[in-house]
Amino acid sequence: MLNRVPLSQVVCPLISPSELIAGYDLLLLDAYGVLVHNSGAMPGASEFLEEIAQQDKDFLVVTNDASRLPETCAAKFQGYGLNIPADKVVTSGSLFARYFQDEGLSGARVMVLGSADSVRYVREAGGEVVEPSADTAFDMLALCDEAGYPFLKTMDLVLTNLCRHIDRGSCPKLVVPNPDVIYPIDGNAFGFTSGGAALLLEAALEKRYPMQKLKFTRLGKPHPPMYEEVRRRVAPGVSMVMIGDQIDTDIVGARAAGIDAALVDTGIAKWDQLVVDPMLAPTYRLAGLVSGPQRPV
Repeated sequence: MLNRVPLSQVVCPLISPSELIAGYDLLLLDAYGVLVHNSGAMPGASEFLEEIAQQDKDFLVVTNDASRLPETCAAKFQGYGLNIPADKVVTSGSLFARYFQDEGLSGARVMVLGSADSVRYVREAGGEVVEPSADTAFDMLALCDEAGYPFLKTMDLVLTNLCRHIDRGSCPKLVVPNPDVIYPIDGNAFGFTSGGAALLLEAALEKRYPMQKLKFTRLGKPHPPMYEEVRRRVAPGVSMVMIGDQIDTDIVGARAAGIDAALVDTGIAKWDQLVVDPMLAPTYRLAGLVSGPQRPV
């Protein structure tokens, strides 16, 4: 059982954006809630990226998004005025390639819930994509996004099909690249993600099959595959820090991987409501990406 205490009880110094950039070779940046919301860039995001370049440092955007290819993400960011090329984007969807390789899934029949880019991730990893239905045989469910399909109708079909497979004595692999439950849409508005949809299916399967403990494999933050992929792309000895707005994904994942982390309060995080295992607490607090004096938090 983790020893979780209020974040206010943990020594977690406030740091300015400039100081944070100066302290590391590589900045790992969450996307939603740090750089962008659903309709534009976060305050200070463009200037923060410019200062990374001015200080001759580097960055990667490390996002749990599995609905967009890196090229699609880059185009979206650039539309918001953020200079982020595709080769600087690490998505949870890109983790399928390693997962298929490690699990020997080349040629596996995969039911994909998500966007056209989600389908491409699975095909490029070696999967044979099948349409969601109540009776199609399949080997794996890839729950990549909560959009791109009629949600309730499709979830009903998938649940029915999963139950039929399980009743016959087998269960397809269940994989959700994005474990996030919610994300910031704009200002104080929030939305559900595919991680929330995975919880819904898990709850339904728990109700019908309480002894089987049927769970999704989660690839993105805070789970090891994302940080293992980051390390594969970075030279040994490079100092890095993760900047994120969700303590249970961005921060805990980075700290468990031995990476420093700064928790920013511009997205999901609310300082006065957070609890944390002190061993996995943020290294720093960051009150947004806007340069200048940091406001108290």
